[in-house]
Amino acid sequence: MLRSGRVSHGELSITGKFFVYAIMFIGLLLFAFPLYWMVITSLKELGDVHKLPMTWIPNPFKWDNYSQIFKDVPLLTYVWNTIAYTAITVFAVALSSSLVAYAFARLRARGSVILFAIVLSTMMIPPQVTMIPQYLLFNQLNWVDTYLPLVIPAFGGSAFIIFLLRQFYMGISKDLDEAVKIDGGGYATMFFRIIVPLSVPALATAAILEFMYRWNDLIGPLIYLSSGEKYPLSLGLSNFTAAYSATPWNLLMAASMVAVFPPLLLFFFAQKYFIRGIVITGSKG
Repeated sequence: MLRSGRVSHGELSITGKFFVYAIMFIGLLLFAFPLYWMVITSLKELGDVHKLPMTWIPNPFKWDNYSQIFKDVPLLTYVWNTIAYTAITVFAVALSSSLVAYAFARLRARGSVILFAIVLSTMMIPPQVTMIPQYLLFNQLNWVDTYLPLVIPAFGGSAFIIFLLRQFYMGISKDLDEAVKIDGGGYATMFFRIIVPLSVPALATAAILEFMYRWNDLIGPLIYLSSGEKYPLSLGLSNFTAAYSATPWNLLMAASMVAVFPPLLLFFFAQKYFIRGIVITGSKG
């Protein structure tokens, strides 16, 4: 009886695993199908895009679509603008947010709890509320049609990134602070030589989250940029149809694949740090 009970228990375990993997596989198909549709559409003739029934494999493969988009629109300019804008803002947010998070987590000052609550409360303010006042301010500074309204505020940090990093910093032993003080080091030594090396997973998570936001940002460039040579990829793709007076879906999907490839590549190589950082910051503090 015991033996049969163990066998049935093992059978239930295998059955449970089967259902788990089946659900995961279905979820994978649901998430991967839009990407697959983008790939096959980018390799089709324009007339084959709307053909019914849908062709799952392009015939023939139109690899020329990818070279055509670089000829018809300044896609390389859009890519470079996006890379430069994203790199600067990610660095600015990671640096400023880590400094603020370090101050909230490790330093003691009167009213710091209230200040931290105020920082968190800014996440509850809809961006539509501050959109017009910010535009009027930057317009008075003659910053419209430049990247300054998109880059300069990044040096003030991000409330969510500050919260994320603070949670991690609070989990680091404070005995390290005492050791640094005994050796004659100050707050700068503690931060750059102890905290930063220990918080690489958390910083990587913060950088990836900010990268994804900036890379896909459309509202900010749409409001402040009007010159075509300054467009990032998000704004360039939204105006992609202007060069054709219609919507060439095969070329648009080819351009979208160019825009999607860098984030996919980044996540593929940095997923270990991203997942580790999310787990650590969510379990400490």
